[in-house]
Amino acid sequence: MSQLEQTVARYRSLRLSAAADELINLLAEAEANEMSYLSFADRLAEHELVQRQDKRIHRNRKMAAFPAEKRLEGFDYRHQTTINKRQVNALLDFQFLDERNNLVFIGPPGVGKTHLAIGIGHKAVEAGYRVLFRNALDLVEELELAEMKGELKKRVSALAKYDLLIIDELGYLPMTRQARYNLFQLINSLYEYRSIILTTNKDFTSWGEFFHDDNVAVPIIDRVIHHSHIFMLGGESYRLKQKATR
Repeated sequence: MSQLEQTVARYRSLRLSAAADELINLLAEAEANEMSYLSFADRLAEHELVQRQDKRIHRNRKMAAFPAEKRLEGFDYRHQTTINKRQVNALLDFQFLDERNNLVFIGPPGVGKTHLAIGIGHKAVEAGYRVLFRNALDLVEELELAEMKGELKKRVSALAKYDLLIIDELGYLPMTRQARYNLFQLINSLYEYRSIILTTNKDFTSWGEFFHDDNVAVPIIDRVIHHSHIFMLGGESYRLKQKATR
């Protein structure tokens, strides 16, 4: 075994796979630039860290389960005039995540609520946060299944491991008594511990309609809006407008 092969093997045994994979090229770069020993050592460490970060971001993006590739760069602020780019960009320092605050986007269908939620979610992943996207109906069914198996507490604990939970389209369908209880358990577990981005077509005064019980709606609302940034989105459905112009 050559010295190079031996060095690569040692790097792999130390789980420095990125440095091992790129060692030949990094050595050539060091020789071409006449790097000092310290500069070369730093270059190796930098390469390993960058590759690990890229892999972590890729893994977390996959784990987030975003339903579509919607980015903030593609959001049409000319159409949605009730929120502007400056307001959205102000959220991207992620102070709201560090302070365990929530974001709530309220408005009729088609005005960009989901696009904004996914776009902010992507940026959060790139910033190193763990994110999970769930459609509200799918989330309710997931919690109901866990409750039927006697694993509700375990599932809630698993969801609470994410830095940010995106709950999309809450309020489109009424909920059963058990579903309301399960959702309350989740919201209560996340309260002041993790952050939520919530999109809904109903303002808080109408939440009793789909919860069918103000005694459940009120404590859920209380925990969601406390420490929240609330955005009321209006306007014509962007999807309908696109269809009309075809």
